[in-house]
Amino acid sequence: MRYENEIKGKAKQMKGTAKTELGKLVADRDLESSGRTERAEGRVQETAGKAKRKIGEAVENLGEEIAG
Repeated sequence: MRYENEIKGKAKQMKGTAKTELGKLVADRDLESSGRTERAEGRVQETAGKAKRKIGEAVENLGEEIAG
């Protein structure tokens, strides 16, 4: 699936945001910290997914140009 890492990264960010907010609500610093970490991991995964997709698209375009 072309957008798999982007979608999973976005989902991880949303889950992390929920954890962070819940941690703030119940005054659980560990949960809040875990949520921030998960959000950061999600951003990295989404960014890597975008880069991988763009590289794949560039390779496909190059192949099409070579094939004529």
